[in-house]
Amino acid sequence: MRLYIGNKNYSSWSFRPWIAMKVQGVDFEEVLVPFDDAGGNPKFREFSPSGKVPTLVDGKLTIWESLAILEYLADRFPGKPFWPQDIAARAMARAVANEMHGGFGGLRSECPMNMRREIRAIDVSDAVRKDVARIEKLWSDCLEASGGPFLFGSFTNADAMFAPVVNRLEKYALSDHAAVTAYTKAMKALPAWIEWEAAGTAEPWIVPADEA
Repeated sequence: MRLYIGNKNYSSWSFRPWIAMKVQGVDFEEVLVPFDDAGGNPKFREFSPSGKVPTLVDGKLTIWESLAILEYLADRFPGKPFWPQDIAARAMARAVANEMHGGFGGLRSECPMNMRREIRAIDVSDAVRKDVARIEKLWSDCLEASGGPFLFGSFTNADAMFAPVVNRLEKYALSDHAAVTAYTKAMKALPAWIEWEAAGTAEPWIVPADEA
């Protein structure tokens, strides 16, 4: 099983399946193909039908799109808790993951994931502030219902989908909400997080478009 990813410093979509596979103990080969200055790379077409990362290759099967990869992994490894076991919690976790996949455009466009960035606030739009308020409510509700430390108790695909958001809220000093603080602490304590962050921080590549 091979996972193609982009820069660990910037590639939020690559981070999602990578951290899920690491936390759940799935063995895989990592292939990093860095972005060029435009935020893509023509070489992505060699392994990705969409020309984007991440892409998972498992034998003759190729899967692109982060959430599709996460869903496949849950099917491929049914004994691993990629989703909550309880049917109601699993439905909620999928709703949360899909909301992240399709929403929060303001936050994603104005505050790119950046592992090596110093913590510093920037001027943001009302759209970003609205996104942050929704995330605060979402995380607070999930943590209160599950008891934490992750959104549904133990780490699931929902947490993988929000992993880059943890970085964004911290690096752009966007929230001091108690739920955000607690969740950030839990996520950043994961050995998988520490491994990814160290590698991303050490990368030599700079993508100007992602240096907000």
